[in-house]
Amino acid sequence: MLSMIQTKAYAAQSATSPLQPFSFERRSPGADDVLIEVRYCGICHSDIHTARGEWGPTHYPCVPGHEIVGHVKQVGKKVKRFKVGDPVGVGCFVYSCGKCSNCKSGEEMFCKKGVSFTYNSTEADKKTPTQGGYSTFITVNQNFVLKVKKGLPLDKVAPLLCAGITTYSPLKRYKVKKGSKVGVVGLGGLGHMAVKIAKAMGGEVTVFSTSAGKEADAKKLGAKHFVVTRDEKNFAPFAGKLDLIIDTVSAKHDFTPYLSTLKKDSTLVLLGAAPEPNEVDATALLFGRKRLTGSLIGGIKETQQMLDFCAAKKVFPEIELVSAPQINEAYDRTVKGQVKYRFVIDCATL
Repeated sequence: MLSMIQTKAYAAQSATSPLQPFSFERRSPGADDVLIEVRYCGICHSDIHTARGEWGPTHYPCVPGHEIVGHVKQVGKKVKRFKVGDPVGVGCFVYSCGKCSNCKSGEEMFCKKGVSFTYNSTEADKKTPTQGGYSTFITVNQNFVLKVKKGLPLDKVAPLLCAGITTYSPLKRYKVKKGSKVGVVGLGGLGHMAVKIAKAMGGEVTVFSTSAGKEADAKKLGAKHFVVTRDEKNFAPFAGKLDLIIDTVSAKHDFTPYLSTLKKDSTLVLLGAAPEPNEVDATALLFGRKRLTGSLIGGIKETQQMLDFCAAKKVFPEIELVSAPQINEAYDRTVKGQVKYRFVIDCATL
């Protein structure tokens, strides 16, 4: 058995340099580990923020990527749930303590002792830097590996590991069902998945967008209504009509007009993290006892539920497959909103 696994990747060496080829070593699987040969990895906007040092300190070199799918290459002696050749996935984190109240309740991403994110974090030893899925191999503790149903299109499964669970979790938490009226703010990587999943749950979806040109796509993806938000008068027909709003926008904007479309005791959930503080008029919350809250991702159990739900309902993202040398171009196009709706890297090209 090799002591270390030679791995090819694409990495950011600084906040201002383009990603470039990079080689490093993964650990050989221990008794509880699974070695995965990565086949595809989605490009999340979080990858770009981190690679460019926009979300606090980034430890370079940084290999991004937390929408990872591939096949099991090797398993440790204590691994029983996976075997060589199985299709599997890895999401936004790769380790947690497993003992705190948050971990025990299935919300490992809020581990009180500190979750190990898939990249720009540290392994269980709190020393070794984690490196993400823009790579040929990854070694992960078996408890953080997800089962993927055989026969699914793996390139389209990849973005479910972040965009899918990020939108599924609040839709499930707020019990979207047949007849629920759901608003989705923004029609990008997250937004288009929110539309698809909400529709698959039985919801009637209204998309809010600054771009009138996205109406046809919104309807094709499953939305029933479309609101161009540049004119506040367009909100009026939806006043007090919605049960839930999923806000996916990561730019500064005013929440007030969106809150006006909620029913009494209903909720606006933030998924996007703007670099500047957003705005809200307190009276928009007070009148109608409305709630403004946030949601991150989901725990391992919920992520597996999401994968199974999407497989059963045949809900997959709209993707554009790119080779490794196209990563920097894909970053620039993502920032400009020139993707419909998720780039996915073919890791065989690394």
